[in-house]
Amino acid sequence: MAVVRQRTAQGSNATEIEKKIKRGNALRQGSAWRWSRGSVALLLGTLSLCGAAVWLYVTSLDSEVTETLVSRSELVSPQPRVYAIECSEDYENYKRYPGCTPQKCGRAVTDSVVTREEAQALRRNVRERIQAVIAETFDLDPAMVYLTKPTFFSRINSTAAKTQHDEYWHPHIDKVIHKNRTVTPSTLDKMKRSGTFSAPNHAKLKVTYGSFDYTSLLYLSDYGSDFTGGRFIFMDQNGNRTVEPRAGRVSFFTSGSENLHRVERVTWGTRYAITVSFTCDPAHAISDPALP
Repeated sequence: MAVVRQRTAQGSNATEIEKKIKRGNALRQGSAWRWSRGSVALLLGTLSLCGAAVWLYVTSLDSEVTETLVSRSELVSPQPRVYAIECSEDYENYKRYPGCTPQKCGRAVTDSVVTREEAQALRRNVRERIQAVIAETFDLDPAMVYLTKPTFFSRINSTAAKTQHDEYWHPHIDKVIHKNRTVTPSTLDKMKRSGTFSAPNHAKLKVTYGSFDYTSLLYLSDYGSDFTGGRFIFMDQNGNRTVEPRAGRVSFFTSGSENLHRVERVTWGTRYAITVSFTCDPAHAISDPALP
């Protein structure tokens, strides 16, 4: 009988061990399920954050833009993409320079004048190529189109503006002509205060450079990958149209009030560009800047 009791005890122990094993497996399965649920929740949270970041990026873009003339991903080559617009009345009172004064107005974009590599190297002949494509696009005599000042390099980021000159996002035009004379920024301010000048396209018009007849921008960085915001916006009466920067892209346009424009605020990264300007007036012509 003692032997039978021992075997019964051993059988009872085996049953208890089996129950413990089952309970352990159940606990491990429950733990694994809780871990799985936690991982799914973490993944969903991450996706939600990413979605929120995308939403913030999209809403940071200029909500007033109604049309993208050229996107950063497009390649405009070999011919410029030209958008003809009606010339403003400015030129009716403007001293005319045959072969240079705009007979047709517009804005254009090309990616074939300067390569991405040359945009980084800033080759000496970039100015000549830009001048040539402007003359060809607007039917000008290249010899009558002169480089003018200021021609400058710009570096724009999201840092807060320290002076009024840093506030690049205000609407402006590059040239105003009023009663047979070019209006400079200081003269425009005086005329506005005296009531002798009214802005043709915008109540808060600001003139930037009095000597410009044709304005061009050479972009040195890419919209969307090097920076966000910073798109160039033409402010037309029937909508706002933008050109998205791309390294090596040249955007150019007639500088009168038909091309009121501004630059979108940069929200991230740094936007690099060179402004190269041209005049019809030999009195405002400058020589090519000396390079080291």
